[in-house]
Amino acid sequence: MYGLAYATGGMIVAGLVYLLFAWLVRKLGIDKINGLFPPVVAGPVIAVIGLTLVPVATGMASEHWLVAIFTIAVTVWTMARAKGFFKLLPVLVGVGAGYLLSIPLGLVNFTTVLDAPWLAWPKFMLPAFSWKAIAIIAPLALVTIIEHIGDIKANGSVVGSDFVESPGLDRTLLGDGLATVVAGFLGGPANTTYSENTGVLALTKVYDPAILRITAVMAILLSFVGKFGALIQTIPTPVMGGISIVLFGMIASVGLRTLVENQVDLKDSRNLIIVSLILVFGISGATLTIGPLSFVGMSLAAIVGILSNKFLFSDAH
Repeated sequence: MYGLAYATGGMIVAGLVYLLFAWLVRKLGIDKINGLFPPVVAGPVIAVIGLTLVPVATGMASEHWLVAIFTIAVTVWTMARAKGFFKLLPVLVGVGAGYLLSIPLGLVNFTTVLDAPWLAWPKFMLPAFSWKAIAIIAPLALVTIIEHIGDIKANGSVVGSDFVESPGLDRTLLGDGLATVVAGFLGGPANTTYSENTGVLALTKVYDPAILRITAVMAILLSFVGKFGALIQTIPTPVMGGISIVLFGMIASVGLRTLVENQVDLKDSRNLIIVSLILVFGISGATLTIGPLSFVGMSLAAIVGILSNKFLFSDAH
């Protein structure tokens, strides 16, 4: 009923919802946000991020387990034994090794690379607006905002900093919102935090924002190189499955580390029940549907954790 142009129009409004929430967070203060995500809630929510993504990774790896396991082995070896510059690039080394193994196995098709032009100009598209399309897409921002908070807490746990406080959740929400608005006007996809990045941080231990900015500029420039984009598309699915198993597993481990480092006492029945509820609702596939919104996985786990911590057991705390 609605085309891509109307979808991008809905995305723009969703980005504006992010901006509204950024303003609300700034007005309410960071203490209230941190109060919603103490370690007993943040730890298992972070673990759920990884655990809900693992089936996707294993499904990709199952297309050719030999390649996937080889990719995992090289990545882990690079992390543990490599020296100097290569120790900082376990993901690239693992993917490269898996890719080279895939070539003689016939898993790589270079036809798209040969056919692709060297210079490829992006196909921009102006948005279109319809109240019905906006009503379908814009409310989804409420789900991704909850996921955003969980991802920011997870990244902070990996790096050892409170990103909710500095640079501030209001700024990270503002960044996602502005990026989504700009993408909508250019005909691009919506922007949000991606849990996969948490695994990359844990794996590489490279946290410098300056490197991320340089990488962003490089990615923009490379988007104009048609053959490079085509080459990326030739990476076999089991290679990405193997590297994803490592990344997603590390995210789950970061959640457990959060509980341990903050000395969350799981002998306390209150803490044990909160963690149990978050894990069960987060990884069971349960879905909470409210009108056009569906909360599942990490977003549902966060809601369950916040409610159980704040209300169900408040007297026992």
